Amino acid sequence: MSRISLAIAGIALTLALTACGADSDPLATDTGGGSAAPGTITVGSANFAESELLAEIYSQALEAKGVKVKRQFNIGARELYLKALQDGSIDLLPEYNGALLSALSTGGAPEGVSNPTDVLAALKKVLPGGTEVLEQAAAEDKDTLTVTQATATKHNLKTIDDLKPVAGQLRIGAGPEWQERFQGLKGLKQVYGVEFKEFKPLDAGGPLTVNALLKGQIDVGNIFSTDSAITTNKLVVLEDPKNLYLAENIIPLIRTSANNPTVSGALNAVSAKLTTENLTATLAKVQVDKQDTAAVAKGWLTENGLL
Repeated sequence: MSRISLAIAGIALTLALTACGADSDPLATDTGGGSAAPGTITVGSANFAESELLAEIYSQALEAKGVKVKRQFNIGARELYLKALQDGSIDLLPEYNGALLSALSTGGAPEGVSNPTDVLAALKKVLPGGTEVLEQAAAEDKDTLTVTQATATKHNLKTIDDLKPVAGQLRIGAGPEWQERFQGLKGLKQVYGVEFKEFKPLDAGGPLTVNALLKGQIDVGNIFSTDSAITTNKLVVLEDPKNLYLAENIIPLIRTSANNPTVSGALNAVSAKLTTENLTATLAKVQVDKQDTAAVAKGWLTENGLL
């Protein structure tokens, strides 16, 4: 989860985005572009559990309406899957409105933009040509800076601001791309003046980061807010008073050429039913109970009257 942040120069070049900036060059990836049959929608996902779960929910919702779907999950970080979307290797994937806005805006999101309505309006202005977003869900999954209760108590940490005087003593862990993202180390330095002793490249809000935090290998972890590990391990999420992390409502990002009333109707129906609470509970079935993602997605769609 999550999950799920960034301005990327390589995307501006590779994707030929007229209004986009960037923080790092996208890496080459074999996305299998052009292999889907005509009329088939290729659904992609990022490389973390929540993104794959949402992509599977989208896929099954479309199939229930008679749409042919090809799955191409676990592509990688945003730098990679945006490239795949732009070159037509994939047609659709779940995104997070605030993180995507920051990715496509030079220097991060516009000042003063943080609530879901304003984020969506700003996002629509910077989308890559030939793409669009559909209706966003109430469900939200934010990046967080999270610490153990012991670390919070030792350094009196309640907010990200509180890190400033002690960050030089602390190690932070996150996905490798986080080192170059505005909603990562760059934004923490610019917005909060926070610079850590060490950055450890782990995974995107996933089990490597959580385990490293619990084992004391890092002091601060970038963990997605819907991750059940936060509650299970009584971790402390630091408040973000300066709104480095914007509204992060889940939203379908799709190539305009792949959209039609049937497609948008199916995906908007998913967004209408998706809440932070039911997403968190559903994700726990995958992450904690180790249930099959496709079965969990089918269960969610059935419970919400979409199958």
